[in-house]
Amino acid sequence: MSSETLMEKPMSGKFRCRTQSWYIVLVSFLLWLTLYMCYLYSSSVTFRKRGHSFVANNHTGFLDSSQSFHVVVRDDETQDPSHVEDIDIVDNVVDDDETETDEDKTTEFSDVEEVNQVIDSMLSEDQNGTDTDSAKDNEDVTSNEEVKNMDEDDKPVVQSSAQDKRKEGRSTKQRKGTTANVSERQRDKKSEEDQERRKEDRVVKQKETANVLERQRGENVEDQAAKRKGAANFLERQRGENVEDQTAKRQENADVSERQREDNPEDQPVENMLPAVKSRTERPQRPRRRERNKPADSLNPVMEKRIEKVVAEPRRQNPVQAGLDSCSGRYIYIHNLPRKFNQDLLENCRSLSFWTDMCECASNLGLGARLSNDEKLYSNSGWFATNQFLLEVIFHNRMKQYKCLTKDPLVASAIYVPYYAGLDVGRYLWDPDGFMRDYDALNLVKWLASRPEWKRMWGRDHFLVAGRINWDFRRDPKNESDWGNELLNFDESRNMTMLVLESSPWNYNDFAIPYPTYFHPSRDDAVFQWQNKMRRLKRRFLFSFAGARRPGRHESIRNELIEQCLASRRRCRFLECDKTQKCHKPANVMRLFQNSIFCLQPPGDSYTRRSIFDSIIAGCIPVFFHPGSAYVQYIWHFPRDYNKYSVMIPESDVKTGKANIERILTRVSRDRRVAMKDEIIKMIPKVIYADPSSRLGEIEDAFDLTVKGILDRVETVRNQMNEGRIVNYDFEEEESWKYFAIGKLGPHEWDAYFSRKIGKHGP
Repeated sequence: MSSETLMEKPMSGKFRCRTQSWYIVLVSFLLWLTLYMCYLYSSSVTFRKRGHSFVANNHTGFLDSSQSFHVVVRDDETQDPSHVEDIDIVDNVVDDDETETDEDKTTEFSDVEEVNQVIDSMLSEDQNGTDTDSAKDNEDVTSNEEVKNMDEDDKPVVQSSAQDKRKEGRSTKQRKGTTANVSERQRDKKSEEDQERRKEDRVVKQKETANVLERQRGENVEDQAAKRKGAANFLERQRGENVEDQTAKRQENADVSERQREDNPEDQPVENMLPAVKSRTERPQRPRRRERNKPADSLNPVMEKRIEKVVAEPRRQNPVQAGLDSCSGRYIYIHNLPRKFNQDLLENCRSLSFWTDMCECASNLGLGARLSNDEKLYSNSGWFATNQFLLEVIFHNRMKQYKCLTKDPLVASAIYVPYYAGLDVGRYLWDPDGFMRDYDALNLVKWLASRPEWKRMWGRDHFLVAGRINWDFRRDPKNESDWGNELLNFDESRNMTMLVLESSPWNYNDFAIPYPTYFHPSRDDAVFQWQNKMRRLKRRFLFSFAGARRPGRHESIRNELIEQCLASRRRCRFLECDKTQKCHKPANVMRLFQNSIFCLQPPGDSYTRRSIFDSIIAGCIPVFFHPGSAYVQYIWHFPRDYNKYSVMIPESDVKTGKANIERILTRVSRDRRVAMKDEIIKMIPKVIYADPSSRLGEIEDAFDLTVKGILDRVETVRNQMNEGRIVNYDFEEEESWKYFAIGKLGPHEWDAYFSRKIGKHGP
């Protein structure tokens, strides 16, 4: 046997043996590495679930990196998280739910032990193979045949052993993989069960917390309700005591007033003695007796509330004591109407009149353009070219400056409705369609009746300023094409107090207030200076007349007055108001009146005219021919004794020629003239409306007197309602002029003037 042969076989056999040994080692290492990676994957899953630092098992030779973890695990097992600081109790509950059970730990330990056993067996087998190779190297090789036989015998054994090991490794790997999958599925299943259990626990705890909060909230609500109820009872007792005190005081005052009336019946004012009037159509046609005043049932809450017994809701007591509150009993609430009832009318001022520029008239808060004093006819300030139909705007702006306004309607003694009724109807007076004239007025009363403020006294504490004569708002319901609208005919309007330039002598709910003049002072000194100027004036004419003829009116006395004035030559001055518009210039009118002692004021299109107030401002004594021109109209502004400030000449005497104007006025004594002139000059503050941009001091102007009259009237009606009396029931409505102007009923010398309704155009 050659040396090559001897050297080839051992070397060849040794190479094959070592290759198989390293192959086994490599396979074992890869298997171990695979299992190790599986273990790391399972550990990472556990790590993510727990949210702690890296956690290992003591059986694998790894140590926990955080000793506090064991403390938390022990606390989780004992369900006692109270030692952990700065952790909310809800978080502890969640951590407790997420802690693994002992069964999960046991499963992890069994998997690791199984992997260790497989690795130990593979290492032992690899060690045996190495020892066999060493022994074979040290053997004495005797012959090539033995070596060949030995190699041939060992080769299949080694090959079969390697195959078995590979199969065993694969089976072990599969078994371990299956075991790992089963363990993973078990852990996932248990994790899902734990999550479901934790969700259920959280829901239960949330419900318990919500129940606790709900019970606490319910207890708080009950406590608050009890406190509010106690406060309400206390306030109610106080209010009842206040009402009782007021009732006692009113009763005491009534007793005192009754005793005073018994002692001095002639000195008592009529406004406090008599109630408001009522329509004949709203009463049964039988003798009036107190025991028959029973409430009426009706589905109409507006109409029947006017005639039934109803107790007005008491006004809320102002927090300020009555003795210290200068506005007690004088508070007024202004309704916040939709813009279409006032402001929109001014913004569309060019549509208000076909002949007059109402935009210029509405400037300066409704006063119009300022007048210059070039001819020394006026004061240096306070004079404006005021349109007589802008009273609504002037009054509204003055009301905004009223010092006793309130935003609480329950405190108010009266409620002001700032509806520009005159400007509204003025747009459609010549329109044959009555629907357009009534549209806004009807919407207004419906809006008012729907408000809670209305139901306190069913509108009897409401008042409204309509800047035209009453006939412009009393159209015949049977004739839609007639003049004006039906504002004053509505049931709601009949409950309110309506302020107009001229009232009806036969209706109880409208009252006349002065026409606006050209004089609107802003301070008291301006009024005093003007009064002194009017006292010092020397007047050239005995009497004068400014007006136009009425050729188509046979009942008018203007033609007769003009003829007598022209016949008097130098003792009378006539200013004809023809197409030249002389009377529309304030300077012409004021110059005429300042130079006259008496100013003739006959009825025109109606009983009254603006010229009455222009003559008073000029210190000219008015001469009337019908009591409806002033005496039964301006009861809050004019003295009741009309002989103190005017001359009355029956119009019938003028019409028949019995009365000579010059002769009658000449017979007036000088002393009486002086007395009447002084009275007229004293009346100047009572018939002017001060500048709305300012406020007078001690002087009461027409606005102040109007507000006082409204408050007195509303208080009288309120007392009637509280006493259970039917409002507006004590006399016939057709005798309203007697009730308000004269103060007593029965026959009167003026019955002939008011025995028939002359109509909207006057005599």
